[in-house]
Amino acid sequence: MNKNVLKWELFGILVISIIGSLLHFVFEWAGKWPPVGAIAAVNESVWEHFKIAFWPALFYAFLEFAIIRNSTKNFAIAKAVGIYSMPAVIAIIFYSYTSIIGHEILAVDISSFIAAIAIGQLVSYKILTSNQLPSWTKRLGIILLILLAAAFIVFTYIPPPLPVFQDGPTGNYGIL
Repeated sequence: MNKNVLKWELFGILVISIIGSLLHFVFEWAGKWPPVGAIAAVNESVWEHFKIAFWPALFYAFLEFAIIRNSTKNFAIAKAVGIYSMPAVIAIIFYSYTSIIGHEILAVDISSFIAAIAIGQLVSYKILTSNQLPSWTKRLGIILLILLAAAFIVFTYIPPPLPVFQDGPTGNYGIL
């Protein structure tokens, strides 16, 4: 167990949760200025909730890279897998419970957001402290993160007409 790496991953749960929660409101606070929509939630769709976990996790990964990269292995792929875990957990919880009970519960949504971040950080920790993976996984991790960042930006402004992108309260897609 690498206690320093674990400390940073656990601290990340708090940081990412707080910043992600703030990003839920930043678009409104910014007067719905479209460029802010690239990183802040622009509506109440599930996709936008994925996004407010992604950006703080990515920025926190940059901070971690500067501080703990020499104490870890597999940094890029660990962060990519951890960060991809977050929207997966949010989706699994959200679509499972809403299909069973038929409606959303704010407390469950908030709890699943925090749980997804915790799971993502712990997955990342496990990979960061595992045996060295092949060098190509570093490139893969970077590519996966770039692709997801691009998807969050593009689909904020040009979302496909799929349920994950639909704003529950209005039925609209993307920036309203």
